[in-house]
Formats: sequence, C-alpha cells, structure tokens
Amino acid sequence: MLRNTVRSTSATIKNTRFTPITMVRFNTEGATGAGYARPGGQAAGDSFTKREKAAEDMYIKQQEAMKLKQLQEKVRATRKHLDELDKHIEEEHNNQGGEKN
Repeated sequence: MLRNTVRSTSATIKNTRFTPITMVRFNTEGATGAGYARPGGQAAGDSFTKREKAAEDMYIKQQEAMKLKQLQEKVRATRKHLDELDKHIEEEHNNQGGEKN
C-alpha cells in the first residue's frame, strides 16, 4: 500500500513539472534572406539579400558624405577664424611700432 502511494505521488510530481519549449527557426536554401548569414554561400545570390545589401551600402555612403561635408565646413570656419586672428595679431604688432612693411 505504501509503495502504491509513493508511486502515484511521484508520477503526479513528474507530470506537473514545467518543461521549457524552445522554438528554432530553420531557413531552407531557397528561403528569402537565407543566404544573409553566409555572404559567400550558395544562397548569397538571393535577390532580396542583394537588394538589402545595396540599400545598406547606399545609406552608409550617404551618411559618410554628409559627415564629410560637415567636417569640411568646420575646417573652413576654423581657417576663417585663424585668418582673422592672424590679421588681428598683425594689426596689433604694427600698432606697437614693430616692423612695417
């Protein structure tokens, strides 16, 4: 009788335990975007993958061009400021009786 009670209790505990379920997504060779993780693989010729890479490359190129323009403008502004400072120093030097050209 004790054995039957222990056996039925352990069966109840075993059945109520939580079993985690993990879902895994498998892409076949012909699936859209399947070659994205394998740039040199057989599925690398997927048109979606090529279009996606081209769009990303174009976006990066545009961002780099914008940053380059901003840096060029900063260089121009800094050069202008330095020229003004040089002019001011030259004027101060000439006003104090320094060399006159």
